[in-house]
Amino acid sequence: MAFISAAHTERIEPHSMSDKTFVDTNVLVYAHDVDAVLKQRVARDALRELWEDGTGLLSPQVLQEFYVTVTRKIATPLPKEDARLVVSTYMTWCVDMTPAQIAAAFRIEDQAKLGFWDALIIASAAESGATRLLSEDLNAGQIIAGVRIEDPFAR
Repeated sequence: MAFISAAHTERIEPHSMSDKTFVDTNVLVYAHDVDAVLKQRVARDALRELWEDGTGLLSPQVLQEFYVTVTRKIATPLPKEDARLVVSTYMTWCVDMTPAQIAAAFRIEDQAKLGFWDALIIASAAESGATRLLSEDLNAGQIIAGVRIEDPFAR
């Protein structure tokens, strides 16, 4: 994989190898953003651990946001072919999007006072059975819909 580096750091947080971890777009983006050196290393290490444990999950929303961000919005965009390869690789982690997740996202949006897209990430994580959500964009330590938010970059 292109994001694998030689350095290995400590685990983000001790967890059972059977615990599923949902990955938000920002973690995947940082793993491929050459201009975010420190965050890139942390993101790559976190993703490597999830590949090794077989516990990583994400949604079509994450892959869509990733593709648009890394091909159009970062300082050094990835070539479309490279971004498409990353998307293809992570499709194995992809969970189905269901109408029930959208309904759950509406409830989470209102109850947790979040934007809809963040609420949809949490709803997808919860429905997929994830116990953790790696995200820089949400409140680390907070538990929403049974999913614990962790910011891998907050060290």
